[in-house]
Amino acid sequence: MNEPSKTAAVFPKQAQGSFDLAEELAAAKAEIARLTAEYDDLTLLYEATIEHGEAVEDQLADSNLALQKIQARLEAELLDAERYVMSILPAPRQAIPATEWLLVPSTELGGDSFGYHDIDEDHMAFYLLDVCGHGVGAALLSVAAIKVLQSSALPATDFREPHSVLCALNDAFPMEKQNGMFFTIWYGVYQRTTATLLYASGGHPPAIHLRTGADRRTTSTHLMTRGGMAIGALPDISYQSERIAIEPGDRLLLISDGTFEVSGPNGDMLGIDDLTKFVTMQSDYPQAVLDWVRSFNADGPLPDDFSLLRIQF
Repeated sequence: MNEPSKTAAVFPKQAQGSFDLAEELAAAKAEIARLTAEYDDLTLLYEATIEHGEAVEDQLADSNLALQKIQARLEAELLDAERYVMSILPAPRQAIPATEWLLVPSTELGGDSFGYHDIDEDHMAFYLLDVCGHGVGAALLSVAAIKVLQSSALPATDFREPHSVLCALNDAFPMEKQNGMFFTIWYGVYQRTTATLLYASGGHPPAIHLRTGADRRTTSTHLMTRGGMAIGALPDISYQSERIAIEPGDRLLLISDGTFEVSGPNGDMLGIDDLTKFVTMQSDYPQAVLDWVRSFNADGPLPDDFSLLRIQF
């Protein structure tokens, strides 16, 4: 009997193996083609992303440059505004009543301002006001009110009568027409022939009256007023004037609340009594008071505008 040929037994297996290898090779080529296509797509996406990123960077660079120009312009305009606000303040007086003052805004533009001028040969006005808030809006209202006082531009108002001035200011600056802002003010009129001071307050901290006695010791008195609603807060408010006698050598300190409402590092806060004690026992000169307040204040700028007008009779 003839045996099966060995060659015939091997060929079918070789054919099957060749077929499987070709199939795997084709699958591998297909996978490579797919991966190549994905790679090409990713390359295109990457290149597009890089191109977009460069465009965004260019846009950001242009935007940053534009913002820097705008910021520089705004800073220049704020500096001009700050210079203007300071320029309308009166120069210190050497003649009696002599004046010395300091105004240190807590930001570029604050709401404090003050002034003094002769009404006539016998009467001289002194005033200090504080607009609520800070910034451009507060500074604009402060300047407007000061200009009105400097130019005596309140109709049917006797500027020698403090209560009349405050009533007229309250009518002229209602808060609903001032973007919701109001201000406080201390206004006084010194009469030379009678050596008296007539004054009124619209929600403002009291002035401090200092007098040196025969023993060269200084005593102090708060100049308190009755009522005294802030200017513009409510319509049809009446104010009252009060009068005190002035002696040669007396000093009067007109202040804003920024001269004493200062928190220390331990959270405690100065008050009007602390300020009065300091100016009575230590010094009533504006720079000395500012140095004292800064020594008590925590690190950083003062929380509010510092305004102090010293008047010596």
